[in-house]
Amino acid sequence: MDKLEAMTIFVRAVERGSFSAVARELHSSQPNISKQIAALEASLGGRLFVRSTRKLALTDEGERYYTECRQILAAVDTAEHSFKTGREEIAGALRVATSVSFGRGWLAPRIAGFLAQHPAIRIHLQLSDRNEDLVGEGTDVALRFGALRDSNLVSRTIGNMHRGVFAAPSYLARHGAPAKPDDLLQHNCLVFTLLSSVNAWNLKRKGKETTVAVSGNATSNSSEAVRAMVLSGLGISLSPIWQFEDDLEAGRVVHLLPEWTPPPLAIHAVLPNRRQSARVSAFVDYVVQAIADF
Repeated sequence: MDKLEAMTIFVRAVERGSFSAVARELHSSQPNISKQIAALEASLGGRLFVRSTRKLALTDEGERYYTECRQILAAVDTAEHSFKTGREEIAGALRVATSVSFGRGWLAPRIAGFLAQHPAIRIHLQLSDRNEDLVGEGTDVALRFGALRDSNLVSRTIGNMHRGVFAAPSYLARHGAPAKPDDLLQHNCLVFTLLSSVNAWNLKRKGKETTVAVSGNATSNSSEAVRAMVLSGLGISLSPIWQFEDDLEAGRVVHLLPEWTPPPLAIHAVLPNRRQSARVSAFVDYVVQAIADF
């Protein structure tokens, strides 16, 4: 058995979700793929996949082995290209993780531009509003916001997310617009629960800072849900400006208290280890420029 070939088949089986898909990709047969996986398991002395499910599911040992195999195969590709060309190729699979709303609304539309510059890269975009385990999920780089809870992570601050206070015209027609931060106490404020400050909204103007303990009849751990509730006229939110950019232009929302600005949230590129591949460095540099141009 060629161990590297077997590892490659194993990784592709995990990523494609079936032996038959890998067989088609490699111009092989499903029995041959199954045989390679069985031989790999025999050499390891344990199961990689759970056999009692209709779809491929990894065992705990299989999950760890998958993460390690991806790193090994990436290192082999890098070593071979470096030997042949004298430099590391910007190519291969790149797993990027970020929040659902930022991924859909800001990052996904910019991926085409990045891949136009680096066509040999294949991006897998993982969207979740939970901070996933980078190593366990096989993530190459994650984009996270605000204070990082895990100080052991390798990170680089790459920009800032500017925010504002927003409401729909239909809400303002019924309740009026706040003229000063304390007026928010009389309004229905929609809280995004994943912020560290939760219902304490900090606002600054000309060096003066105030904190308002807002309240309302709806909260969510999804910023997309908060946006939808704002657009429906339910209440007021403190949200990233980019999230309402199109709505502002279309008149679907109003930027309230524009002279009072919430502190921006830092945007971090978080890495599972200090060694950055050429594709990770290229992606982070691209995002840094895109944020600066935004």
